[in-house]
Amino acid sequence: MKINVFYLLCFLSLAGFSQTVQSPSEFLGYELGTEFTRHHQVVDYYEYLASVVPDRVKLEEYGKTNERRPLLLAFVSSAANISNLESIRKTHLESTAGGRSASKAIVWLSYNVHGNESVSTEASMQTIYALLTEKKEYLENTVVIIDPCINPDGRDRYVNWYNSFKNTPHQVNPDSKEHHEGWLSGRANHYMFDLNRDWAWLTQVESRQRLVKYNQWLPHIHVDFHEQGVDSPYFFAPSAEPFHEVITPFQRSFQATLGRNHAKYFDANGWFYFTKERFDLFYPSYGDTYPTYNGAIGMTYEQGGSGRAGLGVITGIGDTLTLKDRIAHHFTTGLSTVEVASQNHSSLNEEFRKFYQNRDYQYKSYVLNGNSDHKKALTRLLDQHGIQYGWGTNGQAKGFVYGTGRNGSVPTNSESLVISTDQTKGTLVKVLFEPDAKLSDSLTYDITAWSLPYAYGLDALASTSPVSSSFGAKTGTVPVPAKDSYAYVADWNSMEDARFLADLLKAGIRVRTSHTPFSLNGKSLERGSLIITKADNADTGKMIRLFEIFGKYPEKEITAVSTGFVDRGRDFGSNDVKMIVPVKVGVLSGEPTSTLRFGEIWHFFEQQLHYPLTVLDAENFGRVELEEYDVLVFPDGWGYRSFLSEANLGKVSDWVKGGGRLIAMGSAIGALKGKDGFGIKEQKDENGKGDESPEPDIYEEAQRERMKDEITGAIFKAKVDPTHPLAFGYGDTYFSLKLGNDSYEYLDGGTVAYLEGTARPVAGFAGSEAQKKIANSLLFGVENSGRGQVVYMVDNPLFRGFWENGKLFFVNALFMLD
Repeated sequence: MKINVFYLLCFLSLAGFSQTVQSPSEFLGYELGTEFTRHHQVVDYYEYLASVVPDRVKLEEYGKTNERRPLLLAFVSSAANISNLESIRKTHLESTAGGRSASKAIVWLSYNVHGNESVSTEASMQTIYALLTEKKEYLENTVVIIDPCINPDGRDRYVNWYNSFKNTPHQVNPDSKEHHEGWLSGRANHYMFDLNRDWAWLTQVESRQRLVKYNQWLPHIHVDFHEQGVDSPYFFAPSAEPFHEVITPFQRSFQATLGRNHAKYFDANGWFYFTKERFDLFYPSYGDTYPTYNGAIGMTYEQGGSGRAGLGVITGIGDTLTLKDRIAHHFTTGLSTVEVASQNHSSLNEEFRKFYQNRDYQYKSYVLNGNSDHKKALTRLLDQHGIQYGWGTNGQAKGFVYGTGRNGSVPTNSESLVISTDQTKGTLVKVLFEPDAKLSDSLTYDITAWSLPYAYGLDALASTSPVSSSFGAKTGTVPVPAKDSYAYVADWNSMEDARFLADLLKAGIRVRTSHTPFSLNGKSLERGSLIITKADNADTGKMIRLFEIFGKYPEKEITAVSTGFVDRGRDFGSNDVKMIVPVKVGVLSGEPTSTLRFGEIWHFFEQQLHYPLTVLDAENFGRVELEEYDVLVFPDGWGYRSFLSEANLGKVSDWVKGGGRLIAMGSAIGALKGKDGFGIKEQKDENGKGDESPEPDIYEEAQRERMKDEITGAIFKAKVDPTHPLAFGYGDTYFSLKLGNDSYEYLDGGTVAYLEGTARPVAGFAGSEAQKKIANSLLFGVENSGRGQVVYMVDNPLFRGFWENGKLFFVNALFMLD
């Protein structure tokens, strides 16, 4: 028999290589899929590969989580490509400027963004091993970037919980404890944020660190590996409608190319799957859409399982779904993705280059005027995304005016922030700034409005013509106020002002606020302005700390005044100039609350406001001495009706009447209506269809009919009473992100922000019946009860941490009410 020497040498080479590099099972000491691998073990395996084959694996630590776990990227390719990696990256990025010389396909595979969707990290180890062994030919013209675990804190939380409660051996009966995570699940990160909805907003440390590396590569393909319900078959591309209008025909067609290749392997194995359903490409802050708006083929792959599946579970049809099954499916689509990329590297490079050529969008420039702190906060976000911006010149700009919803003009000057779509990130600019994204289908997976001018509370105009500007960051400092002054005054209209106040209160500085506008020394200040008098802080140590805090805010205008005798308004000794009392805050956690909504408050206090809070667990609530707290926050959640037993409700009501302040958010409000001490009332459905003859439902159309009653994250223009302390720092209108159709009547004497009867969404989808239901309804209000108060927040100003303009309402609820 004649032996082909070439194939023999290849076989011997592969055999020798396979003996050198251990598989995940060999390295870990157990068969992959029979145990969950803790994060440090995953890191150990990737470090092992980088040490054994450094010519083909390059490992980078791009950051750390809140709990100090490392975040890693593994670059996998041929030896020639790894040795030339930086040159490949630079050549690839030149494509965004029209360069034609790039030839390598760049594929980024992201695993385990949701910690308890735990299979994907396991699959990542099997995938990188296969790419280094039997599938290494894919890497001749492809660079694969693997993030083995985007959310290590959440993953380890789940893995440790599962290992603590699983049976030995594991129990496939879905009734078993190991299939029912508790309230503090592993899905979210340390602060209970959903990292898969944070790509655009970058509120979380994991997202910010990851995006630095992502922008350095801008891959051709990005895959976000997920899990869904136990009984769901596998989902892969193509995605469902709605597709955002900026998505190119090639991006859509290439998803179908990938899907057909995946289907080939799934069909061969008899595995079930579905495409073109449920998972759309619209909301910009996902791991599939954000890459898509940056030129990639962005996709979500969804395996059935999640936290309920454990190592194995019996499904609804009596099959047993194992961790090994789940690994096999993600492993298959991961390799299939790299295979298709390798086969199509030329077209991927050419179409990527075309994506970044000039796109003829309706609006060429966005002009933003208004609060300087809000503009500064927005430019920080733009810098993180690599979006260029400039500052205007004296003149006028014409176009669509966001505040009025009509065409008009606005003045421009050197303080006007100008952002053009004629730049590398022009498509992302359009998506994030357009007044109202075009929605091709009301059945969406997430919110349908997010326009940043509304979110940041800025006066904005979208122009169909380029608006001239000078590029570059705008920086500057203001003079430090004189030390020997009667008082120091500062305005109050932003989160920067809120952080300034928080620092003062934590340092023991006594601060007053004016409940009426006033002017002094030619300077006009509005309600809520801060007043720090020397008499209130006569202690030398306090004054030293005061000027140290002044130094932390070099751009904040702090005016020294020599008198408390004002030119207009109330003097500093008036009863309308009130002392701001430092408050001790308790925030309820546990089963009554949503983990995500609790996490938003937790993160807000610790990472945005920088003010202490105490987390009160619902299970321990009966033993909490509420008299120790000034403010109690009830986050949105679905378990309050059972939590607010007669004893707990009486305890809270008595505490409020005795002088406490309760902030009730979202669904927590519904559990209070009609209860003693709480006057909140649900809106009566006077616009309903009760007298109409019911029509028979058409089963296929039932879901769309239900959408008439839904609001899927739409923006509404609300009226505001700016004289109320809850609204200090606001004008008479506010754009609110409305997430549902909960509707409550106005409060007697305490309605602060509200919708009028003619309210319609300025952006996003709101069903016709839902719009009727929320007419003339409360958004934010305050009710007096005894010596205390209840603050109702129907809408959530802290939602996902990105609605910058709403946050001051929450701060006012803490400090400005009296």
